[in-house]
Amino acid sequence: MLMTLNFQLIYLFVLAIPIACIAWTITHEEVFREPREFCVRKSKECNTLLKRKFFYLFTCEYCFSHYVVLFFLIITQYQLLYEGWRGYLIAFFALVWIANFYMSLFGFIRVGMKKERVEANIKEEELKEIKDEL
Repeated sequence: MLMTLNFQLIYLFVLAIPIACIAWTITHEEVFREPREFCVRKSKECNTLLKRKFFYLFTCEYCFSHYVVLFFLIITQYQLLYEGWRGYLIAFFALVWIANFYMSLFGFIRVGMKKERVEANIKEEELKEIKDEL
């Protein structure tokens, strides 16, 4: 499917969203905590380098995003700038980069939100103590 450059770029930025979502969810969110902890343990305890690296893939959003991108390229057949293998190669690295940019931005925003929540809780406790003293 031949796309214009504008459409290819829009596709790039949109396709990176579900890639980032999947990679972040599996490597950070509570719903996958137990399998991730298992993978962390195995990435440290396995006796061969290959096994350790295999399990490490599920603990690092950057590493895991490469495999999610590969999956998405297979199902969407998205190519960037060129047709054929060169287009897949460029799309692969561009999608990894954009998805990781999204995850970094999300992590930054999330840390800021946590910090605000902690500060609000501290102020609430201080107000409660002042109120109790009166």
